[in-house]
Amino acid sequence: MIEKAFEWIKNHGKPEVIGVGENHYSDRTLYRVEQNTRAKSVETSTLTSLVNYTQSSIMDIQYYKEAKNQLIVHVISPTQVKLYTVLDDDRKREELMEVNAQIPAFSYDRFYDLEAFNIALQSKFIPNEDRELLLKFTGTAEAGTVGEYGDDGVSQKVTVKTGITSKTEAIVPNPVQLKPYSTFTEVEQPERLFVFRMKDNRNMGIEAAIFEADGGAWKAEAMRRIHQYLYDELRELIKDERVLLIQ
Repeated sequence: MIEKAFEWIKNHGKPEVIGVGENHYSDRTLYRVEQNTRAKSVETSTLTSLVNYTQSSIMDIQYYKEAKNQLIVHVISPTQVKLYTVLDDDRKREELMEVNAQIPAFSYDRFYDLEAFNIALQSKFIPNEDRELLLKFTGTAEAGTVGEYGDDGVSQKVTVKTGITSKTEAIVPNPVQLKPYSTFTEVEQPERLFVFRMKDNRNMGIEAAIFEADGGAWKAEAMRRIHQYLYDELRELIKDERVLLIQ
């Protein structure tokens, strides 16, 4: 108890500042009292909400009325954009809005049973030629027929139904170009390269998976599209140097 009492006195007493040459030291950590209060950031999920908020609030920021680039729109990632003010008297920026895209969950590094994979393709990917091709394979592949094809260890073949009773062997398409929902809906979803694989599971039957194969290049393209969308929507404010758009 005595030790705690001394600790309390030490932490709540007046700090001692000691001068050593031209330097000054304190016997405890000091925190600067900030001059400005800051509002809690507004959280939304669409670029449209950010555009509307920026356009309607730009004239209400009295403190920064004479400053250029009053607001900063920062494209952080394909799924996140933030809105800040310029530096205030405390050399800090106020975060006014945080926008996070709502993206359907899908794991690109795990195998799904064909029914789950088929449903995911239809509900979480935008229709294109390769998506339709994969849907045919997942809908007609016969269990116990997935095998390696050729000598490269990469290509696969599987028996698929071509009619009510007829069957044939087909080469599994690989790689494939797909357009999953991966960024804000206001911009066109980037097409991405994937490796498509199938395997036989003794308990689950045939399973399928896709693996990302573009090294993340789609992220740069998605961010470029977000930047272009926001530039088009906030063009006048950007030209008047009221808003700074960065990526």
